[in-house]
Order: sequence, then structure tokens, then C-alpha cells
Amino acid sequence: MASRPNLLIVLADEWRKAALGRFGEDPVHTPNLDRFAEDSTVITHAVSNFPVCSPHRAMLMSGMFPWANGVTANCNSLTSPHDVGLREDLTCWSDVLASVGYRCGYIGKWHLDRPVDGDETYGEGPRRDGVVWDAYTPPGRRRHGFETWHSYGCCDRHFTPHYWVDDAPRDKPTRVDRWSPEHDTNVAIDFITRDDEQPWALVVSYNPPHMPFHEVPERYRRQYADIPPADLLTRPNVDLGTRAAVDNVASYFAMVTGIDDQIGRLLEVVGDDTLVLITSDHGEMLGSHGLMAKKTWYDESLLVPMLIRLPGTVPPGENDLLVSTPDIYPTLFGLMGFADHVPPGLHGRDLSAAVIDPAGGERPRCAVYLNLPDPHAGSSNHPRVDRRDVRGLRTHRWTYVVQREPEHRRLLYDLTADPYQLTDVLADNEDVAAGLEALLREELVRVDDPWTR
Repeated sequence: MASRPNLLIVLADEWRKAALGRFGEDPVHTPNLDRFAEDSTVITHAVSNFPVCSPHRAMLMSGMFPWANGVTANCNSLTSPHDVGLREDLTCWSDVLASVGYRCGYIGKWHLDRPVDGDETYGEGPRRDGVVWDAYTPPGRRRHGFETWHSYGCCDRHFTPHYWVDDAPRDKPTRVDRWSPEHDTNVAIDFITRDDEQPWALVVSYNPPHMPFHEVPERYRRQYADIPPADLLTRPNVDLGTRAAVDNVASYFAMVTGIDDQIGRLLEVVGDDTLVLITSDHGEMLGSHGLMAKKTWYDESLLVPMLIRLPGTVPPGENDLLVSTPDIYPTLFGLMGFADHVPPGLHGRDLSAAVIDPAGGERPRCAVYLNLPDPHAGSSNHPRVDRRDVRGLRTHRWTYVVQREPEHRRLLYDLTADPYQLTDVLADNEDVAAGLEALLREELVRVDDPWTR
């Protein structure tokens, strides 16, 4: 057992690919990650297929798309009556590793459980609109093999987080007066440095750089405080009239730098016997196309950082492999020597051969984009209800989008000529769109998307 690699997954919420210093896109400081990248495979085309918190996390854990894993929207009190939550009967990668003797731990934001009666009393409580996002995950099957538990559902209080620790009941959360990534890192270091011969697998799930963006320590904010917003929002597709972007860009980059600082602390205690994956659940538009947040097909939302290190197995360098979220589970198992432990029926593909040898192995031609309508869309007038029903493809050259609801439309962007997706070229490229439409249907049939039924 000692010869089996440990596993560390670092997941930062709402961190877009452009906000990694080594890419030279956003003017953001990430010195620890830049150094780590020199020894890692840097995946340049990692796609968050459904770029929103809960659906991405469920795909990461299960290797399945939302219609199979139960998480077709964000988990909160609006979607709870529709049973939106990670299914207990799934065999997640953590279930498998726990079953073969790994010590499994989860630290930070989980956001895969349905709020139930009592969650509004002992967690974050209802927000101003009355919606409950936080949820308690009781010990047992709903924790999917994680024995060490230092986690919460969804609470956006970065300076005053709370956690349910191990077997603590719902009414006994631990409340902390510290920036949540710093606290998460302290707990993670204790877990990693425990004197134990047992192999381990750990997820460190940071909430920042997720909003509220202003909740970031001043020592990080100072690095950007005197820079004009126009010098930070440098992407040609940014609308500087997007007030929220102008007001928050310095704090967003400060959060990314703060996460980089905490990841640097983590990496100091991680040995060469550990497979490290550093990534995000989705991006942040930050004023591009006049938008904020995520859930759209533009690259600022869709593309996330992905760095993989396992000395002696994973080579350093950039790899333009198109990695979809469900691919992560079987690919990690392939890299760890557990390919024969991957359960049948996963939608994700084992891309480990193409990670190990960029010139070989299976290399997908595309990654699917999804936006499923909120399950309560037909019955609720809540302003945050999303009624869009969209599928699309991201290839190395093209972004192709088909929307059925609330109105039908198609879009096509040539990323070679137009990397910032400013011009829809569908009208002049119907032949290209037809080929992409056929490829999209092939992919949707492969993963049993209800669109094809």
C-alpha cells in the first residue's frame, strides 16, 4: 500500500484559466503556481462542461454528467424539492480509494447536498432572498468515503466560515475567525503531515476567489489597490461599463494571489509520492461581453486552470488535451495505477496515456458545453431562475452553441481568427456548423444526454 501514490486535489471556486500568471493573460501574481507549473503538466484546454459550482463538483466526483449523477443545478432550497443532490448510490472515486485502504479527507466547500429542515437554523441560514444554500452532510454514504470531514455546504462568508468537523451533529458547527483558505490550509497541512504509513487522498476546496470579492485580506489587496481597473481588465472583449467588474477586479485578483500563497504552503509539505491536481470548478466573466459570474459558453467561464504533477510519471510541459470534467476521475485512476478499479458506466474517459505522452493516447476532438434549465423553471418566478436549455462544443478552433429555450438560436465562433469570441460567424460557415452539429450529437448520444432521446 505504501507504494501507491497519495492524491491531493486542490479546487478553487470561480478561478478562470486566464487568471494564472504563467499564461500572461490577466495581470495577476501567482508565483507559487508558476513555479509548480514548471514541474507539472499544464492542461491548456481544461473545460468545465457545465460551468457552475454543484454540477461541476458532481461530475468531478462521479465521472458522470448531471442527468446521471443527480446534480442538474446548484444545490439550494429552490432545487431541493426536485432532489438535486449527489446521489448516494454512485461509486465516486473517493468511495473506491477508501475501499482499497486510503485515508480520505475533504476540507472546505462541498456544495453537493440538498438543504433540509434544520439546515437553515445551524448553517449559514437563509440569504436576503430567502434561499438557503448551506447544507449539512451527515456521516455515512452521503460523504462518499471521506472519513476526515472538515467541511460545509455552501457559505460565502470568507472571513467567518463555519465547518462541520468529522462526526459533529448539525447543531454543532465549528465557527472560525480566519480567512477560510488560510484555515483550510492549516487543517490540510495537519492531515498531510500526520505520521501514518497509510496512503491518503485529500480534497482542499477553497471558496475564494468566489464572491463576495471584497472579503480578502488587505495584504493581498494592496498588490492591486493602486492599479487602474482599465489596466487590470485587459481582455479586448471587456465592457468597462460593467460596474461590478470595475469595482471588483482588484479584489478578485487579490483573492487569486491569496490562494496562490496558500497553495504554496501546501506544496511545501507534499512529497514526490503524491499526485497533485490543481484546478477550479469554473471561471468568472469579470466584465467580458458585459457579463459577470459564469454558466455561459465563453472561455472566461468555460476554461479553468489544470496543473498535474506526479514525478516520474507525468512529464512537465504544456499539453493542449481537451479535458472534460468527467474525464478527471478515470484519468487520475489511470495515472495512479488504478485503471482496473474504474467502475463501469462512467461518461468520463481515461486520458492518462495522453497526459503521460502528449504524442500518444486518446485525444478527444471536443468537449461538450451544457446549460440545463433550473428544474423549477416552469413553476417559479424567482429572479435567479435560469430557463436556458443549451448544448455546445468547444474544440481547439471552434465554439459552437445551440440553444433551444427560451428561444432557438445557434452561434459559431472561430477561435483562431477571433480568440475573444467577439463575432458570430455562423452565417458564413454553415458547412462547418453542420459538421460540428454532427459531432455534438455523437457526443451527446455517447453520454446518453436526454436531448437525443
